[in-house]
Amino acid sequence: MRLNKLQKTAVTALEDIKARDITVLDVRKLTSLYDTLIVATAESARQVNALARHVRDRLKEAGAAIVGMEGEDSGEWVLVDAGSVVVHVMQPTARAHYNLEELWTPPVPKRRTTAKPAAESA
Repeated sequence: MRLNKLQKTAVTALEDIKARDITVLDVRKLTSLYDTLIVATAESARQVNALARHVRDRLKEAGAAIVGMEGEDSGEWVLVDAGSVVVHVMQPTARAHYNLEELWTPPVPKRRTTAKPAAESA
């Protein structure tokens, strides 16, 4: 997936403050609420909040309208809503528990298998 300007800005902002396991998901086929979901891991509540503020500030500078930020009080999981791009910064335990990647990744189609008839015994 090619990243547009806002996506690149958000990912760069996350990399600036050493976020780990940055995942960018194209969710246009799954929801009309936004186009891109970005999930990243931070090691502490302090880093979660720092990353979220940094992402918010960089997105504002890039011309994005910040719709809101949620979760700053706990610092376990902070969401930055920039309209077409939503960024989730989470501590490892929250990320493992909520597993957003699995929730927002379309299921892989299962191949249909046809059962072979059992060999007839004579």
